[in-house]
Amino acid sequence: MCNVGVDIAAASFELVTRKAGRHSPSKRFEQTPQGHRHAIAHLQRLAPERIVLEATGVYFLDLALALHQAGLPVCVINPRAFKHFAELKLTGSKTDPIDAALLADYAECMHPPLWQPPRESALALRELGRQVNRLVGERTQAKNRLHALGAKQATPALVIDDEREGIAALDRRIERLRAAALELINADATLQAQFRALTAAVGVGEVSAITLIAELCTLPEQLKAKQVARHAGLDVRLNQSGTSVARPGRLSKAGNAYLRAALFMPAMVAIQNDPYAKAFYEALIARGKKRIQAICAVMRKYLTGIWACFKTQQPFDSSQLFSRNHMQKA
Repeated sequence: MCNVGVDIAAASFELVTRKAGRHSPSKRFEQTPQGHRHAIAHLQRLAPERIVLEATGVYFLDLALALHQAGLPVCVINPRAFKHFAELKLTGSKTDPIDAALLADYAECMHPPLWQPPRESALALRELGRQVNRLVGERTQAKNRLHALGAKQATPALVIDDEREGIAALDRRIERLRAAALELINADATLQAQFRALTAAVGVGEVSAITLIAELCTLPEQLKAKQVARHAGLDVRLNQSGTSVARPGRLSKAGNAYLRAALFMPAMVAIQNDPYAKAFYEALIARGKKRIQAICAVMRKYLTGIWACFKTQQPFDSSQLFSRNHMQKA
């Protein structure tokens, strides 16, 4: 039995087999449907125990789906986990064939679980949600530019009108994508129930719920709340060693930036309007936490509750999420 490592690039991917403690020479395949077919035929002859690839950008997904549909044992791993593994192996050089060989080593040593692809509707919803997120960011930038232009008397009216037209065009694009996302959600009973559960949370409106569901619906359901927080980059990293190194804990920010961004405004609204979230936030401030630290703690708590609601399809209830002790102290 052998293990296979696949290092993926934009135009091609390298494939290395490890069997009986030895690596095979690297084979390169094109990142095209035809290249995928050639790789599948090669792998089916090998009958590997595991095929490991990193979840790098957008390039891994089509290959992973093709391998899974061919009945091959695909494992998709976190790039950060692989980076730490490579550091442990003390590999000095970094090339595509070397990375593919290290991925084969990872398969043999770590025995990662097999990958289960998300549903097509979930993948489509994620792309719609991310595009809405990007366009909302562009609209915010455009509005800031408009404010700056309006503050200067020397700005020609044509420039201001052009910026306003750009904002209106972004509004139309966001609305079109939002409607398409809602149509996808309403066509799926599970997504519809999850959408209703999330919008029960104070601060989670229609757009926030779309973005949150778009990111959460592609995650494995067996993940625990702490793993989801780590996926969002909301886990706290400590830096302590002996008595000389004791730096304050900081957010890792090594996870899903879309999910993290989607939680910020709901947390801010909850701090103002949800009595349990507000009491929790004020208790943290009273303990000496900085404002941004307390906000991130509310974000992390909110994500814990949202993930529970997402799995159970029960309406969000902040009284079940935050301790009542904070309410007594408030």
